[in-house]
Amino acid sequence: MNVNITGLARWQACKIRACAVLQSIRSCRPIFGLIVAWLAVSFSGCSALTNPVANGIPAHLLPDELLAESKEGLVPIPLDWLRVEPPKEYRLAVGDIVGVYIEGALGDRDQLPPIHFPQAENLPPSIGFPIPISENGTISLPYVNTIDIAGLTVEEAQKAIRDAYTRNNQEILQPDQARVLLTLVRPRQARLLIIREDSPSMRPSLNDPTFRLFGSAPSLDAARSQGTGYILELPETEADVLSALAKSGGLPGPTALNEVIIYRGYDDVAGFDVPTAWEEEQLHPELNASRTTIRIPLRVEPGTPRPFKPEDVHLKSGDIVFVPSRDTDVYYTGGLMPPREVPLPRDNDIRVLEAILRVGGPVNNGGVLIGNFAGTSAFARGIGNPSPSLVTVLRKTPGGGQVPIRVNLNQAMRDPRENILIMPGDMLLLQETPSEAVTRYITNVFSLDFVGEILNQGSAASTATVVVP
Repeated sequence: MNVNITGLARWQACKIRACAVLQSIRSCRPIFGLIVAWLAVSFSGCSALTNPVANGIPAHLLPDELLAESKEGLVPIPLDWLRVEPPKEYRLAVGDIVGVYIEGALGDRDQLPPIHFPQAENLPPSIGFPIPISENGTISLPYVNTIDIAGLTVEEAQKAIRDAYTRNNQEILQPDQARVLLTLVRPRQARLLIIREDSPSMRPSLNDPTFRLFGSAPSLDAARSQGTGYILELPETEADVLSALAKSGGLPGPTALNEVIIYRGYDDVAGFDVPTAWEEEQLHPELNASRTTIRIPLRVEPGTPRPFKPEDVHLKSGDIVFVPSRDTDVYYTGGLMPPREVPLPRDNDIRVLEAILRVGGPVNNGGVLIGNFAGTSAFARGIGNPSPSLVTVLRKTPGGGQVPIRVNLNQAMRDPRENILIMPGDMLLLQETPSEAVTRYITNVFSLDFVGEILNQGSAASTATVVVP
């Protein structure tokens, strides 16, 4: 039997070499571990190890006065609350214009009575000569004294005119030949001033990426400044808040408050159709008793009774209907997230996890953002690449200060008490915990590679390489 003594010798020599290298590494393990830890602390530059804001109040221990109130518990009010119930029968009053035709007294027998086609779609054509009802509720007709028709229906007023011309003491017209027609030409109108600060053409979209860049709040403020004003005339019996909103652009948009304000009584001040200041006490204090301010909320808690009287939504001539804008509510992001100024929705809640996802931040993906301004991220997965889980929320206090709140993202995915609501003005800073920072640092800057090479002749070579900063 032939034995290759040279090949065995070379194989044994390679084994002895590899064992020597491994033994040297094992003997230096304590010293090497200290070096790695010292390097991680000294040269990593990670704020998770030295940042004082991380020592905040745990989110699940936050007192109630620092918690945001939920907006999703409110529901829109029924739209019929904003309407007035139409009268069962229309009764004439000051401001109405009626059409009167009295054959032989107001109109020739040989001519057809005049016919008017009103602009209002819900009114039929009218017949007769247009005569307005005067301030005292009467109309003036030929050959008779004034006739009081205020408070009467059209049929009742027509009978009153017929009786005035066929009374026994006058008998201007023969009862059997009297032909009297009375119709409604134009119902009385309520003249309203509508002021809206929510221009529909400037309503921002939360899906628009331009509103996610830093400095987007001035753009949102520009949307608020694009207000509109209308002088609107509605039939008095149909003049309600819902009709005024429908004629001027619809319900208030996301840039407006969920409220409609009615200023009543300002039309009695000459030269001040629109008050220079909305506070009643600052404009003609001596007339405050004749002016009222009515606030109509558009969202209430479920089961809440109507928070205003039904007659409050019935608008009167001279009323000012005001749709105010809301302040631009935003929150800010930074740290391992792109620096952004993000608008908060008006009617929905935003929690910490959603606030991070809205700016493209990493949540449970094993990566960190490598370009905050570019918004790109590295999706490094596996052991040694933990996802950053420390969020510090800097929240303003009522006294003008601020308090840091510590949120654990891993717990926030399981515990809603940790996933707190975002308030306007909150600043969210995403960081790594110290253990995550050290783990990632070791993974990125320290590697131990064994390279083995087996030759065709049966020989093997093995090397160990340690890469440190």
